[in-house]
Amino acid sequence: MFWQALQRQRRFASARGMNNQPEIIRVREARIACDGSGDIPAALGHPKVWLQIDEKGYVDCGYCDRRFVLVGGAADNGRG
Repeated sequence: MFWQALQRQRRFASARGMNNQPEIIRVREARIACDGSGDIPAALGHPKVWLQIDEKGYVDCGYCDRRFVLVGGAADNGRG
C-alpha cells in the first residue's frame, strides 16, 4: 500500500511538470516533522517522521525527498 501511494505521489508530481530537484522548505527550528502532505492530497502522504537538522544546515526526508533548510544555517541561501 505504501509503495502504491508513493508511486501515485510521484505520478502526481510528474504530471505537474516538476523536475527531479527536491522541494526546499525553509524552517526556523532544527527539529521538524514531515508527513509528506502539503500541496498534495493528504492520502498521498507518508507516515510522520521527525528529522533533525545538523551542522550542514539541512536535512532530507527519506520518504518524499523534501529538503528542510534551517533559516540562517549553513545551507540557507535566502531563497525558497
